[in-house]
Amino acid sequence: MFADVFRKTVRDQRRALVGWGAGVAVMVLLIAALWPSVRDMFDEQLLAAFPEEMRRLFAIEQMVTGAGFLNVEIFSILMPALFIAYGIGRGARLVAGEEQDGTLEVVVVSPVSRTRILLDKAAGLAVGIVGLGVVLFAAVMLGSFVVDMGVPVGHAAVGALAMVLIGVQHGVLALAVGAATGRRGLAIAVAATVAVAGYVLHVMGALVDEVEPWQPLSPFTQAIAEGPVSGTVPLSFLWLALAAVVFLAAAVPLFHRRDVART
Repeated sequence: MFADVFRKTVRDQRRALVGWGAGVAVMVLLIAALWPSVRDMFDEQLLAAFPEEMRRLFAIEQMVTGAGFLNVEIFSILMPALFIAYGIGRGARLVAGEEQDGTLEVVVVSPVSRTRILLDKAAGLAVGIVGLGVVLFAAVMLGSFVVDMGVPVGHAAVGALAMVLIGVQHGVLALAVGAATGRRGLAIAVAATVAVAGYVLHVMGALVDEVEPWQPLSPFTQAIAEGPVSGTVPLSFLWLALAAVVFLAAAVPLFHRRDVART
């Protein structure tokens, strides 16, 4: 039964992954196509014209390299938002959505424990987000090759990993809230609020000195502060993974005690 739930979770994402993967690939390739026209645009004089706050927030100085260009144009806002949106949407659907549709009861009355069911669904969610990360990695490498951006394979892999981790963290949070409450809308709202708060903290930490000490608490900072298209795998990636584990662990006893709605 465990394998069946896992396979169903992965199988149910196939169509969504095709659409989201195509969107990610097209966005990356379109933005990468701008690199030849941008490559020679940035010099010290132009960089100095940007406000200090903007340079600190978006690391504008990185725009002189292909990897830096991708960090600024794709990995600072666009890709984190896409991976978070996918994770939240799928995570909220896996338990709360199925419960509201009346299909979850068949699973929870089986001999398999609710803990295994929840872990199985979380694993299936992670596999889907990893699949989206593979598409992102392939698109970055293809774009780099076509327009000669010079992005090393390892750098692209770290960038894709950062997006997978931030997507998994918020997706598991939505899954956990949905499992604890049975309400899909609430799961989406809580996870989306956490995402927005995390981005606000990331931005304010870069702009306001008093907030800067708190900035490392932001999942955005943990995911993108070091690039993320770079040769460094920051320790902050561990916090992203650990948060997902904590969310899931907190949801297990709540899911056990709750009566699943019958329709």
